Amino acid sequence: MFGKIKKVFFTGVFGVLYLSFVAQLVYVLGWVSGIENKLAGLAALTFEWLVLIAARYLSKRSSNSAQHNGGGYRRR
Repeated sequence: MFGKIKKVFFTGVFGVLYLSFVAQLVYVLGWVSGIENKLAGLAALTFEWLVLIAARYLSKRSSNSAQHNGGGYRRR
């Protein structure tokens, strides 16, 4: 039961983060003036995107390891 709630919660959180990223991208490309400012904004978004991908990867990895190691059995 808790696993399902956790899955729905994290899926929702990552969905909100993806929408936020797209909104920031539209803002940087559409409303920021000056090429230097646009490049700085895109650089910050690139860093944010890498952090988001890493968080998603670590979330999936911990979820998979919890599923495979959750039986109380030890592998030798």
